[in-house]
Amino acid sequence: MGKIAILLYPDFTALDFIGPLEVLGRLPDGEVHYTSLSGGPVSNTAGLTVMTEPLSEMEELHILLIPGGFGSRNAVKEPALLDEIRRAAGRADYVLTVCTGSALAAAAGLLDGRKATSNKIAFAWASSMGPKVLWDRDARWTKDGKYYTSGGVAAGIDMALGFAADRLGREKALSIAEAMEYRWNDNSEEGWCFRKK
Repeated sequence: MGKIAILLYPDFTALDFIGPLEVLGRLPDGEVHYTSLSGGPVSNTAGLTVMTEPLSEMEELHILLIPGGFGSRNAVKEPALLDEIRRAAGRADYVLTVCTGSALAAAAGLLDGRKATSNKIAFAWASSMGPKVLWDRDARWTKDGKYYTSGGVAAGIDMALGFAADRLGREKALSIAEAMEYRWNDNSEEGWCFRKK
């Protein structure tokens, strides 16, 4: 599977990367790296601190995973971070975003002309980061070339299972979901689990 870089920034949402990591970490030969713009400890408001390495040091990269979180509102205003995301995405075989992580990818210009989605509650803000993106508000997750985007938080797990199914087959994805005791919502077009807004 190769190197998996999880990009963190202050006030990330933990489940946005921990949920997909439970899936991606079960794929063969995965090597997980926690990264940030400059390296060092990165924390969120729930009190979770993760030690990271600079994303720029990841020369070989299979998967770039960009989570969302309230900190994405500030992160999209950092040109140096957007530049590094752009460079890392160019090296990566696949780029996966969860929740408002798609706003970062959009602000970096990675999703122009591509289908994408984001957190449904924050959809208006996230979609404003990429006016050239083909935003799909109804999708639970999307895939367009090497780019996968998902709706909010738990939808990232469904996307990661969809990614696993695309790479290794549906049976493998189902076996991962079963091992996690997770009921996979495998319909990528069904964005709202509970109610439409």
